[in-house]
Amino acid sequence: MSETHANDFLVKEKPGRLMRRYAIPCIISLVVAALYNIVDQIYIANADYLGSFGNAANTTVFPMTVLALAIAVMIGDGACAFVSILLGCRNEHDAHRTIGNAVVLTVGSSVIVTLVYLLLAEPILTLFGGRVNDETFALAKEYFFWITLGMPFYMFGQAMNPIIRSDGSPRFAMISTVAGAVLNIFLDWLFIYPLHMGMTGAAVATVLGQVLTAVLAVWYLCHMKAVKLEKKSFGMFPELMKRYLPLGVTSFLSQASLVASMAAVQNSCAKWGALDPVFGQPSYTQISLAVLGIVMKFFQIAISISVGLSAGCIPVVGYNIGAQRRDRVKTLFSYLLAAEAIVGFVALFIVEVFPKGLIGIFGAANESEYYTNFAVRCFRVYLCMMPLAMVNKGTFIFLQALGKARESMILSLVREIVFGVFLPILLPLAFALNGVLYSFPVADVLTFILSLIVILGTFRELSGKREAAGPM
Repeated sequence: MSETHANDFLVKEKPGRLMRRYAIPCIISLVVAALYNIVDQIYIANADYLGSFGNAANTTVFPMTVLALAIAVMIGDGACAFVSILLGCRNEHDAHRTIGNAVVLTVGSSVIVTLVYLLLAEPILTLFGGRVNDETFALAKEYFFWITLGMPFYMFGQAMNPIIRSDGSPRFAMISTVAGAVLNIFLDWLFIYPLHMGMTGAAVATVLGQVLTAVLAVWYLCHMKAVKLEKKSFGMFPELMKRYLPLGVTSFLSQASLVASMAAVQNSCAKWGALDPVFGQPSYTQISLAVLGIVMKFFQIAISISVGLSAGCIPVVGYNIGAQRRDRVKTLFSYLLAAEAIVGFVALFIVEVFPKGLIGIFGAANESEYYTNFAVRCFRVYLCMMPLAMVNKGTFIFLQALGKARESMILSLVREIVFGVFLPILLPLAFALNGVLYSFPVADVLTFILSLIVILGTFRELSGKREAAGPM
């Protein structure tokens, strides 16, 4: 088999087998990537000299890592989808130039993000509720500084991960991410406990793990299989950027709009928590923000599985669309929706039955009973519609892989901006702090109604003529 046809197995193997082959490494990669911040928070929460103050600081910084990730996945997922389609059409010339352009664009954008974060650190942290009290704000600034210095490595590793998958190497993409995370876990323990480095230690451990992942990505780019990079591959090619970046816009919006939602939720939490009879007390002001951050981290793990299922399908979908095999794409979509629902129900069972066990991982034993009680309520209410959330997220990304960027973008914006921002602001007017918790499941129910309409329409299109090739 020639190098140009190295990915022909994508139109020959059974869709279910391909989904497992690509989705499982992608899930592991994304879950491990999510664990970077979560492991930091676990170690921080169980360090008696940091506790809920450190947890609240970590929650404050988290949205800015998500925003950087949004830019990285826009480039990486867009290039992954487009390169997969190009390889399906036997267009290796544009494939290698697309990857080279993605590398250049990632490096340039990561440097800009780093400079902006360094210059605007205090206003950014204030925007996300960091001034809930002085101790939380000081810890947030310390953590954010070091995390910001590692942004170029973080963004490069995350952008290259889907590109590596598009080259037919999902296992290497997984290994590179896992290697960085394992290093981070060990260094977190070393820096926070024996060396007592606090928030600086947690951040430096994370950055060093990200450096390892980025180095492994560079190595792979020099040893690609289906696409061979050359010196002329690396440049700014506007004609290609106009074609692949729109395919990654949904990935960007799903992450960036989540940041807007986080800002609304965290500020509403801080505002209405201050008016609460319990959390309005000076010694408890950080608890509601810290707990919400923990609950969102668990959701991040669940949603990473959801995104991994759908993002893992991107190379398979793109290649089959390019090869005029919509029948296989329809089958894959059916499998994906079923898998997303199953993941959602399993996650729902865990949060409804074991909320005390989950919060115990994050140092509940060192906190007041108010901390635990609010955490239990937050888990059970805030995440009660996770099956719908999983199906919604999977649908957004699958539509992106089909080239239906507009539909995917609209659904993502409606979920995170229209519902995700306004509901946390409006519902507390009637339900106080509980209104913040109600906003999440209500948003998922409303979004699912819209997603279902698009899902049914997509199935009808995929049942059409096989000859129609290219993005739908």
